[in-house]
Amino acid sequence: MPDWSSIARHLSEVGVSVSANAVPIPVGGGDISAAWRLKGNDRDIFLKTGRVASLPMFTGEAEGLAEIANAKAIRIPEVYAVGEAADAAFLALEWLSFETPDTDVARSFGERLANMHRNTASRYGWHRDNTIGLTPQENPWSDDWITFFQEHRIGYQLQLAADNGFGGELQQQGRRLLKRLPSYFDGYSPAASLLHGDLWSGNWASSGGEPVIFDPAVYYGDRESDIAMTRLFGGFSREFYDAYEAAWPMQSGWRERQDLYQLYHVLNHLNLFGSGYQGRALALMSALL
Repeated sequence: MPDWSSIARHLSEVGVSVSANAVPIPVGGGDISAAWRLKGNDRDIFLKTGRVASLPMFTGEAEGLAEIANAKAIRIPEVYAVGEAADAAFLALEWLSFETPDTDVARSFGERLANMHRNTASRYGWHRDNTIGLTPQENPWSDDWITFFQEHRIGYQLQLAADNGFGGELQQQGRRLLKRLPSYFDGYSPAASLLHGDLWSGNWASSGGEPVIFDPAVYYGDRESDIAMTRLFGGFSREFYDAYEAAWPMQSGWRERQDLYQLYHVLNHLNLFGSGYQGRALALMSALL
């Protein structure tokens, strides 16, 4: 159990007043770290806690949220503090109450996501590595998107899969795909857009009548990869896609590249959760090849 009084002291140092005797209430929804609701003297706080080894993951999340906040395009929960308290790491965020999103919120989300994607860098990657789920995500700055995606997305996940015992056809098809990868970008050179990086339906919500995103795996890359992730497991409305398309239309070839970008996340799920995702990874590779 984390040392709550130590966390309370950390929060007080950044201007968030919490009683040293306050005891957080556990909340559901987290499968990577423990999640809690802590009642402060003037606000409620959402806490994530984990082992001390979780601190780099929490720091990467906090910096990713700050990067998105700086874009001033879409709401994120405010970051109060991230650090180490006794024998635990923690991340303290603004507590937000969620409601079922209506069509207006979905449209707003599409527009705001397109605006976020218009925030670009001169290169692909980010100033630090972070995580995608529990998997390390390498983000070295690169001048070439194809090389970045070959080495630090698909290639990296394939190596992890080999290390996890997934060889044979998966690796054979993976090698073929990596060789062919430049062909999917003929005539297309994506901007290095600010990406959420893990935009499935569980990482956005409606709060106070506006969209909010959280749990990012931020880096700068092809905006199509965020859209591909929204389509991987579903949960996004037609109004969302129509609004995004109206704000910034997708470019020719995006449907084929969608399979490529979804493959990254399916391989990551294979490495995190096991062989149940191998068939889907092979199906995506087969469609691409």
